Amino acid sequence: MVDVFDKTKRSEIMSRVRSKGNVATEKKLLALFRENGIKGWRRNYPLFGKPDFVFPKKRVAVFVDGEFWHGHPTKGQIPETNSDFWRNKIERNKDRDRLVNKTLIGKRWKVVRIWQHELNDNKWLTKLQKAFNA
Repeated sequence: MVDVFDKTKRSEIMSRVRSKGNVATEKKLLALFRENGIKGWRRNYPLFGKPDFVFPKKRVAVFVDGEFWHGHPTKGQIPETNSDFWRNKIERNKDRDRLVNKTLIGKRWKVVRIWQHELNDNKWLTKLQKAFNA
């Protein structure tokens, strides 16, 4: 299907689209929390970087990162089309992630970053338990 807008107009329209978060991934982690009896989490907690889940009493911020958007070293692949744009976009995301980590750690929060694919095994649980016990 041919786009009804030219490239400039389509770019302008798409630049205004804002993410509402990865609801399916967050719901999956929510179900895993419940399955494992993990309590004390909050969503939409007002904390720098907008973590997916926060455990305020333990001062733990949890982010679930998609392999593509956050540049996983082996599972995140840059598309062949418009590759310079995507490479720059993902690098900016990684820079922002580092800033969020540094800022929260500076405020004595523990930061847990879970790759989306880690929800399929127990790596996410190990990371979370380590943060709780640190």
